[in-house]
Amino acid sequence: MDLSKYTLEEIILSAIKAEIEARDIYARIADRVKNPFLKPKLIFLSEEEERHRVFFEHFYKQKFPDKEIVIPEKTPVPLPEIKMEEGEKTPISKIFQHAMDAEKAAHDFYSSMAELFESEPEVKNTLLYIAVMEMGHYRLFEIERENALKFEDEDIPMIHLGP
Repeated sequence: MDLSKYTLEEIILSAIKAEIEARDIYARIADRVKNPFLKPKLIFLSEEEERHRVFFEHFYKQKFPDKEIVIPEKTPVPLPEIKMEEGEKTPISKIFQHAMDAEKAAHDFYSSMAELFESEPEVKNTLLYIAVMEMGHYRLFEIERENALKFEDEDIPMIHLGP
């Protein structure tokens, strides 16, 4: 992902916004699923995204100590959203596919962001570590999506029956 056309401030604010959105959607999904094995995984992922948000907020304050964090309504850096329609009409496998797309994009985004910090190895390594974590999230959603495709009933959306 080419980040050269964005300012560092735009990049960090985009990261914060992405982490907030992921945290919130994973928490919403966790509230709706009935599978007792899936719910803790989603809560864990939500908490992971919250930790990422905290890192990026501290990083922003470090880079822009005199500025207040103002989350943009729409980020300049194009990152896919995790879509979940209201009214529980979206099959969970489809939501998980959106989550996979978002996690892969986050991985690519943070990997590209890390390249901006060649002269700051600690920052670079932290960003690469977060990128790897996002791929771990991707793989978890990939497994759960496969399970959902096997077991979900289109007439009972948002219920993951599990093995």
